[in-house]
Amino acid sequence: MSDNLNENKAAEAEKPAAGAEKQYALDDERRVKVLSPGAMVAKRFFRNRIAVVGLVILTFMFAFSFIGGLVSPYKEDELFYTQTLQKKEYAGAVKNEDMRFLGAEGQDFSSIIQAQVVLAVTTHKDVVTYREVNYHVTQEGRDFHSVALDDGTVIGIAYKDVMTSSVEGQKLSFDLVFAALKAYTNGQNTFSLNGDSYTISEGGVVEKGGEELAFISRYVINPIAPDIFLTREFQEELALSLESGDESFKFVDADGVESEYFIDYKPDVKNWVVRQETYTRTYDRYAEPNSEHWLGTDRNGMDMLTRLMYGGRVSLVIGFIVELISLVIGVILGGLAGYFGDWVDFLIMRIVDIFYCIPSTPIIIILGAAMDTMGVDPQIRMLYLMLILGFLGWPAMARLVRGQILGLREQEFMVATESSGLRVSRRIFKHLVPNVIPQLIVSCTMGIGGTILTEATLSFLGLGVKFPFASWGNIINDVNNTFVLQNYWFIWIPAGICILLTVLAFNLVGDGLRDAFDPKMKR
Repeated sequence: MSDNLNENKAAEAEKPAAGAEKQYALDDERRVKVLSPGAMVAKRFFRNRIAVVGLVILTFMFAFSFIGGLVSPYKEDELFYTQTLQKKEYAGAVKNEDMRFLGAEGQDFSSIIQAQVVLAVTTHKDVVTYREVNYHVTQEGRDFHSVALDDGTVIGIAYKDVMTSSVEGQKLSFDLVFAALKAYTNGQNTFSLNGDSYTISEGGVVEKGGEELAFISRYVINPIAPDIFLTREFQEELALSLESGDESFKFVDADGVESEYFIDYKPDVKNWVVRQETYTRTYDRYAEPNSEHWLGTDRNGMDMLTRLMYGGRVSLVIGFIVELISLVIGVILGGLAGYFGDWVDFLIMRIVDIFYCIPSTPIIIILGAAMDTMGVDPQIRMLYLMLILGFLGWPAMARLVRGQILGLREQEFMVATESSGLRVSRRIFKHLVPNVIPQLIVSCTMGIGGTILTEATLSFLGLGVKFPFASWGNIINDVNNTFVLQNYWFIWIPAGICILLTVLAFNLVGDGLRDAFDPKMKR
């Protein structure tokens, strides 16, 4: 009984006084808060505010590129159009001062005979001979001549007043043209042909039974495009403007649409070019930022904000895949060189030295130009670009892995793996490589930024990602044009800012990870 009382008193004496802090022994496990290695790295990383800023920027860039493209109302290659008022060439006109010729159906009225006729008219001869054949040149009216054989068969005519059909697609016969021009040049208002009566108005309009067939004018007016038909009313209005020396005129077509036409005289060829002012549907190129296109449109009429989103996706994917290729090749070769040493290490390191001596940038430029020449599909070209960059970038990764493994392979845990009889591949990739992962993560994080810069440089030079795919590099390719550089800031500044922020963020995160994995390196 007395022993129990003594024990209770001793226990009460050991209890701390009310409000006093509880004390633990130095070796008490309750004094130590145990954290996993991953948690310790994360804690050190998030204490680095600059690294956290880089992580926030990267998070935003990934969300902007991968999620933004999904929520954007536009597609990557969607084209936008606008209605613009343009002056387009519509017709050509010339005042006929030289003889024109028309041959009868089935008759030989070659250019040599025509030249002989011009000579006869100039020298006032009635007959010319060519290859022992006589051609009789007869003046039928004012600036109008017929050419006939000895038997009186008319084989052609020479004229200055031109007869044009008033009906689209209708071809005028030689006999009708001959009879109409003969009557017109002699000041006659009517003529007959094959028993039919025709009338000619003062304006030179030829009619048959009240139906308009053609019109005669000294001006030759032809449309620029074959699908355009110039009506008599239009040609008469144009002829009046040419006579009065007007620089423009307005005309209302059959549909009631009024258009303005501009006349430009070409003294070197002595003719006129007629341009029509009309609304034309064209690409909405270099449109200023507005409510529909927050960053405007590019030279192809595509939404710049959407292209920027998809361009970020391409640039980031290329950066990650290139680093993945370099990582796989570098880990395998560097692991083998570091573990086996001797001739294996010597051979692999000499291969690394050879790759370091290869001028990668000129080779990439040459391969890009070759793919341009061969017309490689843009999607396949992007795959080739990733393979080339990854294949040329592995030596640095191999040297890093080799250097780390050289220091790790002599440690006790590796001796234990060798004593336990584990396979060589398991020793390298199960025990050695995982211990190099922290350094690999840091190297890859910083390497992605460098790869994005390389891709952007190649695309800017036109040797990387090709249209219609977008990347930040080929977006700013437009600044090759000085006018675009000075006047359209929304084309290149946003893409340049995205490249700058992304590469800077990758470097900040890589620097933060390096300090987190190895606190002794922290400055």
